[in-house]
Amino acid sequence: MKFNIKSILFPQKRAEDAMAKAAEGGLKSQGYWQMVRKQFRKNKVAVYSLRFLYALIIIATLASIIANEKPLICSYKGHTYFPVFKSYVVDMGIAEWPVELQNVEWKKLQYDWVIFPPIPYLPENIDEGNVHSVSPFADQQVPSTRWHHWLGTDELGHDIFSAMIHGTRIALMVGIVSMSIATLIGLLLGSIAGYFGDERLKVSRIGVVFGILFLILGLFYAFGIRSYVLADALSQSFLALFWQLIVSLVIFVLIMCVGQLLAKPLQRFPFLGKRISIPIDMIVSRCIEVMISIPTLFLIIAIVAIGKPSLMLVMLVIGATSWTGIARFIRAELLRIRNLEYIEAAHALGYSETRTIFRHAIPNALSPVLIAIAFGIASAILTEATLSFLGIGVPAETLTWGALLSEAHSKPTAWWLAIFPGIAIFITVTIYNLLGEGLTDAMDPRLRK
Repeated sequence: MKFNIKSILFPQKRAEDAMAKAAEGGLKSQGYWQMVRKQFRKNKVAVYSLRFLYALIIIATLASIIANEKPLICSYKGHTYFPVFKSYVVDMGIAEWPVELQNVEWKKLQYDWVIFPPIPYLPENIDEGNVHSVSPFADQQVPSTRWHHWLGTDELGHDIFSAMIHGTRIALMVGIVSMSIATLIGLLLGSIAGYFGDERLKVSRIGVVFGILFLILGLFYAFGIRSYVLADALSQSFLALFWQLIVSLVIFVLIMCVGQLLAKPLQRFPFLGKRISIPIDMIVSRCIEVMISIPTLFLIIAIVAIGKPSLMLVMLVIGATSWTGIARFIRAELLRIRNLEYIEAAHALGYSETRTIFRHAIPNALSPVLIAIAFGIASAILTEATLSFLGIGVPAETLTWGALLSEAHSKPTAWWLAIFPGIAIFITVTIYNLLGEGLTDAMDPRLRK
């Protein structure tokens, strides 16, 4: 066995060497992701699923351009307008509609010339001449073929094709936003539990007391008192809710920081300053077990049924109840990673625990999390469709794929209300499941050649 005198005499140099090896490991990790990408491309089903997902994302992004009652571009009374794009600016409060275009029926205006979207309807438009669920192949009361309802109408005369296009945006938004919330919660709790375990997180006694006390105060002042403000923002728009949540989080963090600042002077007393271990892994693990033991769908239905119908509320509740799988994956990975050389090198260099976790530990433990996110998005879309089918959570005027299926349930003869949204839900959920399976195979070293 050979001894390196320099490494004994200069531990800082030894730590730097270890960090250099960790950097080489980072280069190898880039090679790892290249191998994952290469292996993923071998799975043709997963590749075509990804391409189909790209198509769905394009449809969701351009939904207002594909299906809209307003023209894409028109000339009216000698002036050229872009009504679809103008509506975005008006909705943001940056501009207003000209007087001659306020509260008008766009279909009945006498244009100099006009270009309408491929589907000249919005989901909320009611065609009074085609109510009571008109079939796509029936004779429809429309001025011309241009205004034909290619996928039929529902009981109130809503265009199903337009509802399907805009429903794509709702489905993808529910899946992505809800799983973003679940990923944030799962990564935070799972990484803390896996990295610190039951022994490594040590806090002073007064820190524990003040932490619990100011945690209650923070939740009360940041979310309890501001509950009405958050409820109003929830009924307005996603952007309004986002900013109000940011304000609440800032208030919560400031209150927690005040608690820690007040605890510092008291740590000078031996009894109050003595550091004790917090079994954070046990606490998080018990929380995960409790969440798993509760039927998720019934919990979501109970919470959503209490509040005012809102798509934002549905996404928040799905995200807040879907984090357990991600937390378990990241916890298991960090239990393995926390004893590796590059983590020990980071400790030797004096890096803070926060930097070590977020800069070195978590980035190397994300592989199984990506798989869980792919399956989670599919589950979230299916959950939203179930809630819409039951008429819970989503406002009645919002036409989603699940809402169309619910209408088909009340009128079985309207086959188009069941076939088209049912196929859309099946394809979208299947795509995400195939992507998850493709990622699972690509990240399995036993399957690489």
